[in-house]
Amino acid sequence: MMVIPREAGRITYSANIRKMKRALLDEYQKAVIVGSILGDAYLETNWSKTNYRMGIRHSVDQEKYVQWLYEILKPLVLTPPQYYERTRSTWFRTISHNALSELHQIFYRDKKKIIPETIRKYLTNPVTIAIWFMDDGNRIVRDGKLQGYHLNTQSFSKSENEVLAKAMNEIHGIHCRLERNHKYYRLAIWQRESRETFAALVREHIVPSMAYKLGE
Repeated sequence: MMVIPREAGRITYSANIRKMKRALLDEYQKAVIVGSILGDAYLETNWSKTNYRMGIRHSVDQEKYVQWLYEILKPLVLTPPQYYERTRSTWFRTISHNALSELHQIFYRDKKKIIPETIRKYLTNPVTIAIWFMDDGNRIVRDGKLQGYHLNTQSFSKSENEVLAKAMNEIHGIHCRLERNHKYYRLAIWQRESRETFAALVREHIVPSMAYKLGE
């Protein structure tokens, strides 16, 4: 049975929740949150529709990764990660917070994730890119050999993918090709130099249980 965080149950604000809502996020936490938003996390309004909270859900196979994210974001979380049998997933949700509401204004339009014009300033941080990759990336292996990496950005438009590719190239010197995946687009890193640059950029920020995505 799914456990619902207390705040979602419309329980009146306790002193603890008020304190959590006043918590200031450090730069590392902000980078993790933005990387999660670029990946699989979602922002949703709270029950009073006055602020936004973040939900994180991954396959049970990535339970260690979810636990790692929880430890980083614990100052904003009432309930530890829960297992949901129906989808064999592990998940948790934050309380609503002003910082998340500000990011919702930046990364959402009409209830849909977007790539904002200001994306460059977020992609300068390797932590953000590492989280994004752990959420939505994979290695490309051909004939048993590592050939490159995908960033599965199919939820974004072609023009948004072009913005991401340009930013990755200009900021980090990583060439990302737009690759057609059915009727959508995703980023592919095929060039050897770019592949090695990408791996070097994110390696120290990759959780051990997710290192397989780098082919290591």
